[in-house]
Amino acid sequence: MNKLIWIAGLALSAQLANAADEPKAYQYGDKLDIAKVISLDVPAGGCEVVTARMIYVDSKGETHETTYLRQGPDCHDF
Repeated sequence: MNKLIWIAGLALSAQLANAADEPKAYQYGDKLDIAKVISLDVPAGGCEVVTARMIYVDSKGETHETTYLRQGPDCHDF
């Protein structure tokens, strides 16, 4: 029973540690090891610069989250 409680506590603390991690902000020139993109979140913003968020898996199979600046998705060249 004590082992079960210990394992549950360990799992909960790992989840809390991951939730507290802020995504690393991309800086121009950063080398990203992106093997697979899991998700992209680009908030609406017209032609304004917005902070997008990307979750990806690297070549070692580890998941990462980063933010970066980009033009809003509602901007079109006419």
